[in-house]
Amino acid sequence: MSYTLNFFASCPKGLELLLADELRYLGANKAAEKLAGVEFTSDLATAYKACLWSRLANRILLKVKEFQSSTPEELYAGIQSIAWDKHVNPAGTLSVNFVSTQSQITHTLYGAQKVKDAIVDQLRDKFGVRPNVARDHANVVIHVYLYRDKASVSIDLSGESLHKRGYRLMGGSAPLKENLAAAVLLRAKWPDILKANGALLDPMCGSGTLLIEGAMLAADCAPGLLRDYFGFLGWKQHDPAIWQLLLDEAKQRRIVGMKTLPKMVGYDEDPHAIKIAFENIERAGLRGKVHVEKRSLDSLESIATTGLVVINPPYGERLGEESELQFLYTSIGDKFKKEFVGWKGAVFTGNPELGKQMGIRAIKYYSLFNGSIPCQLLLFDIIPEKFIDRSITTQNARRVEAAKESVKEVQSEAVQMFANRVRKNIKNKTRWINKENISCYRLYDADLPEYAFSIDMYEKWVHVKEYPAPKTIDKEKAGQRQQEVLAILPELLSVPSENIFFQRHYKRLTLGQANIVVNLNDFQSIHEGQSTFLINLIHNEFEMGFSLEQRQLRSRIMEKTKNSHFLSLFDSAGVMSVCATVGGAKTTKTIVQSEQELNWVKANFNLNNVIGKAHQLIHADAGIWLDRERSKYNVIFADLSVVEEDEGLLYKILKLLLPEGILIATSYTKTFSMNTELLSEFSIEDISQYVAAPDFTRQSKLKYIWKIS
Repeated sequence: MSYTLNFFASCPKGLELLLADELRYLGANKAAEKLAGVEFTSDLATAYKACLWSRLANRILLKVKEFQSSTPEELYAGIQSIAWDKHVNPAGTLSVNFVSTQSQITHTLYGAQKVKDAIVDQLRDKFGVRPNVARDHANVVIHVYLYRDKASVSIDLSGESLHKRGYRLMGGSAPLKENLAAAVLLRAKWPDILKANGALLDPMCGSGTLLIEGAMLAADCAPGLLRDYFGFLGWKQHDPAIWQLLLDEAKQRRIVGMKTLPKMVGYDEDPHAIKIAFENIERAGLRGKVHVEKRSLDSLESIATTGLVVINPPYGERLGEESELQFLYTSIGDKFKKEFVGWKGAVFTGNPELGKQMGIRAIKYYSLFNGSIPCQLLLFDIIPEKFIDRSITTQNARRVEAAKESVKEVQSEAVQMFANRVRKNIKNKTRWINKENISCYRLYDADLPEYAFSIDMYEKWVHVKEYPAPKTIDKEKAGQRQQEVLAILPELLSVPSENIFFQRHYKRLTLGQANIVVNLNDFQSIHEGQSTFLINLIHNEFEMGFSLEQRQLRSRIMEKTKNSHFLSLFDSAGVMSVCATVGGAKTTKTIVQSEQELNWVKANFNLNNVIGKAHQLIHADAGIWLDRERSKYNVIFADLSVVEEDEGLLYKILKLLLPEGILIATSYTKTFSMNTELLSEFSIEDISQYVAAPDFTRQSKLKYIWKIS
């Protein structure tokens, strides 16, 4: 069968780009990333090769037919319209996987039953016999995906998930799936490290999955070679000759590859885990090639001059509480810096904040999922230039402790009034916070004139800003009040001292306006709804990258961008583009002015799995880019604060609107004014009052303008 067929390869979220590259390497055509998978076209031989060689895919689905199906009757009729005798032996076995999303048929077991009935009824009517249903290892596995009442019917050529390589019968206490382990190694550039004769070390190897996948990569061993079952083996259109040629080639490549394996070692302090790892290594045919032994992290030492040290430590979600794991991550970092200088490091964790305890700056990080747990892969160059002086990470704690020391004898009536007001605000806002499911909000905003501070809560982080004091206020008294606030906040808010950030109130620069390089590893991650963002709390001279005051505006962006083409300008962290993606935008385009902004937006995109060609990130001068752009957009966001008064630029932006399109613009500077005469062809509405955040009591300087073409 050499003609072109249509396929979908499913994978865990976050692996789509890697999988598309892998499929192209294997010979697939038109590989296009989708959510949790890749669409592609190929002949049957390439599909077989994907089943045998893909290290990242879960399933390879051969598309058979699509049809509308909003009722059980339509589903039954659509399935019966397919000639199943071309796929299923009437005397054989079958199984049905049925998935439904945003459709009227919601019960997946019922949907699977209707699909099965339609197939067996057709075959029984035609041949007088019907296939049986098999839970495991059916001759043919049919996959039906119902999305918005449109059914996509496929033959599952893999039969069962391809992450099941055949060497692992059981995992340890926190198993890592094989295709996810392979993705970790590919992102960590293990193939490149191999070329430099590097070693592989996993100091917390568990059941040995990372080591075995690393060895299979090193040995050029097909990950499906140990499997004895694929879904195509009982399929009526299976071509045994093609499959046998691929198997013979894979076996020969493995023989050659096993002769030149590098040093690969794993440790774990749990003897049961080491026993399981050894058994898995044995089944993978790697005995004598991969070494594992019981050893604690304390006795960890280097095994070569260069290589990759990769680790999947516990991260509080499964195996231990976060407070108990901070010392572990610190110890990992200390070992990296002592024993593995010159190596590459990779830490796969569900708690990137714990990763910051290591004291090494990550050069890259990728968002992945371990089952349902959102995780990050942190990559390191273990060189002294990347080591973090721990005094930097504790400067907040030192500032707060110094404040406590300076005011420990002072219990003024005024500071007690401040404390009481904060407690009252906590009580008053708690119900609203819980109802709206808000984790980031303004708690206090100069409610008492004597304490002219704003206090913002960013989950476990606290950001304190001091408003400029009037000239009539004694500087010494103002300084004393600052110290009082810092001294009582840890106990008042039940947060550790190191989580309190202080900033005097002055205008922050954008990263594009500054010449100082900042490291994104210093930033903190926070959540809003289903999105995650990196924000800057530590570098006072730079913007934060996330405005609490724009909470309602972000919601409006999500509401207005469904099925739209969205453009974002002067949004240095890409927050609005992420919101548009969550809102269902068809395409997004984000224009950034500097290399640092580019990296920041990339980081936020990675955290939120914003992937694919539909979501473009462009590093360019906005004015020049606007002159050249010819595409039109339904929704445009622009922060005009950074451009000051530039009516020509604004007019260029508005010319990119589609009919009935809108521009949502923000400005918090007095230098920008809206020239309604120049823009007389547009309808201009100040919507500030409609997007005001209820936790901001002071007069807002922000102006949000919604223009409709």
